[in-house]
Amino acid sequence: MIPRSRRAARAVAYQVFYRLPLPLRRQLVRMAVPKYIVGAVTLLRDSEAEGAGRLLLLRQPPGRGWTLPAGLLQRGENPAVGAARELHEETGVRLAPARLTPATPNAIVHAKGWVDMVFTAEVPASTTKLKVDGAEVFEAVWHPLDDLPKLTWPTARLLAYYGIGPLTGQFPPPLPDTAP
Repeated sequence: MIPRSRRAARAVAYQVFYRLPLPLRRQLVRMAVPKYIVGAVTLLRDSEAEGAGRLLLLRQPPGRGWTLPAGLLQRGENPAVGAARELHEETGVRLAPARLTPATPNAIVHAKGWVDMVFTAEVPASTTKLKVDGAEVFEAVWHPLDDLPKLTWPTARLLAYYGIGPLTGQFPPPLPDTAP
């Protein structure tokens, strides 16, 4: 329980804050709130795969591990639009943003100051043409989920949130049960 004097001081502070002009309020919030870089990631699965399934992974410079199609959002960009844009830029796969389903959890907040908005989609690998530029992406390959190649650390950690890959069960800690 917050002491009465502290609650009263807080109420006065909010009254003053909300009387300030909107541009000043925004500036104060920007100064006080942590800043995050926001990216969009797509878990693209092969809709024709049997068994555990297959996931599209990328080998990017420096080529020491495999990653997911992902990139930073542009200022004001809808996360699904950004995920679709990055997917197309890195793999040649063009999907409408409406075909991307928010993953659960949809937002992964990393300790180092960035947030990944994660989406899933499925396409038939046999008829999906992959096209990489050779500069930003060396290769795009479908990999069986039960036999993944060496992943980059951030990719392995992100996939663990979805029960995929070598770090499954290690990261993240289980979410608390909020059911009544």
